[in-house]
Amino acid sequence: MKIAIAQQNYSVGDFGKNATKISKAIFEAKSQKADLVVFPEMSVCGSFPFDVLQKEDFLETTMQVLQRIATESYEIAVLIGCPTYCEDENETKVYDSAILIENGIITRRFNKKNLSHLESKYFLTDTEKNFFEWKNQKIAVCVGDDVPEEENGISLAINITAKQFKYKDSHFSDQFSKTQYPVICVNQVGANTERVFEGHSFVLNKNGEKILQLPYFTEDFVIFDTDKNYEPLAKEECNEIGLLHDALILGIQDYFSKNGFKTATLGLSGGIDSAVVLALAAEAIGSENIRVLLLPSEYSTSHSITDAEGLAKNLGVQYDIVPIKSIYNETLSALSPIFKDLPFSVAEENLQARIRGILLMALSNKFGNILLNTSNKSEVAVGYGTLYGDTNGSVSVLGDVYKTDVFKLARYINRGKEIIPEHTIIKPPSAELHPNQQDSDSLPNYDVLDAILYQYIECGKTQDEILKMGFEKDVVEKTLRLLKRCEFKRQQLCPAIRVSQKPFGEIQIPLIAKF
Repeated sequence: MKIAIAQQNYSVGDFGKNATKISKAIFEAKSQKADLVVFPEMSVCGSFPFDVLQKEDFLETTMQVLQRIATESYEIAVLIGCPTYCEDENETKVYDSAILIENGIITRRFNKKNLSHLESKYFLTDTEKNFFEWKNQKIAVCVGDDVPEEENGISLAINITAKQFKYKDSHFSDQFSKTQYPVICVNQVGANTERVFEGHSFVLNKNGEKILQLPYFTEDFVIFDTDKNYEPLAKEECNEIGLLHDALILGIQDYFSKNGFKTATLGLSGGIDSAVVLALAAEAIGSENIRVLLLPSEYSTSHSITDAEGLAKNLGVQYDIVPIKSIYNETLSALSPIFKDLPFSVAEENLQARIRGILLMALSNKFGNILLNTSNKSEVAVGYGTLYGDTNGSVSVLGDVYKTDVFKLARYINRGKEIIPEHTIIKPPSAELHPNQQDSDSLPNYDVLDAILYQYIECGKTQDEILKMGFEKDVVEKTLRLLKRCEFKRQQLCPAIRVSQKPFGEIQIPLIAKF
């Protein structure tokens, strides 16, 4: 039996675009004499639809599009992901389903059983066994994280999923570890706002060995022949930073293309974060579509301006230098009757960040350039950023990337030639809001800070467990105190491209947290 695997990029709610992709793949599968073509979870409507799943017109449109796809499916079977619903005693029951179409007729629905906390808000589960017979073979069907059915006579399992990329994850689920028959796993690719779907669909033989592998972060179409003898693939060399880089590129590309945006801007400070964001954006949407501002204050060092200019020139990005000293001084003058002779404090520091935010938003409004936020996860975690200044932006590129990984990204970007000036990478991080300021004045060194944050956020360790790992007590207590105090800031942030196992937005850490 020949089974076509369609790894595709869908847009949430863009039924016309999604249906066109699906139809082309069905036509291609027919032309290659495939018996069955398989699409990912939520193919018809895109993932994840959130509250529109509770709107009848959305569900009705989904089913209408599914019926249209069915009419194009004669002489072939189709297995496709789609939300389905039924009316029961004046209640609408919605399921995350895999739909089987045979020769133009919808014949079976296989509902997802293992729902995440988010999915359980929108979908019901059931206990029906999910398998069907086709071409004299019994095929098990599982959706998302469901485990294939244990049923006598099953010769093949098909998993349709919408698996998000998770940095430092295994990238290989153990949900098939006990399966004694071949498994086909078909995953979505692409990004919808914060979520990045990795693709990387695969086929396992009955011994659990990969025999077919599709790429990360790009659409693909292949034919798997169950009668063909495939040799196990060599173990993949996994470049984690390379995958993180590519995930962020895809996140930026799809954020712009699916929202109809063309151009971008950001504040280029000469620091590592804005440098990495600019390099990623230039690769994602093209240098010609980016215009940046250099916004030096009286506390900015000359090398920060030089580094920023060097990067902009290396990338061929248009830049303008707009000093903020006079605006800053005039603002302080206006506030002097109120501030009087009070000492310099975070009020004066944050004023600089907010002036920069105003100027960047003015450029964004005037020319239609989308402002990219440049904060990283370490800063977001401990509140090391100014509300309505550093936090400005339509999308955060690095908001789910720890500072230590930002440095690794910079090295990866420079792997072929120097794009980000070396001095930007090696100099001590600084917000440059007062003379000789360094981040380490306020925070633990980033390698220590990130290690504590990672253990607490991603690994779920308690404070006591972290202390037993050898970290200094005062450093751990300070880090977790800052983390808990700053949830109010995180609640006001723009969406961040999610690439970690525990992104902010999916988790919340209130001040009263005692764990």
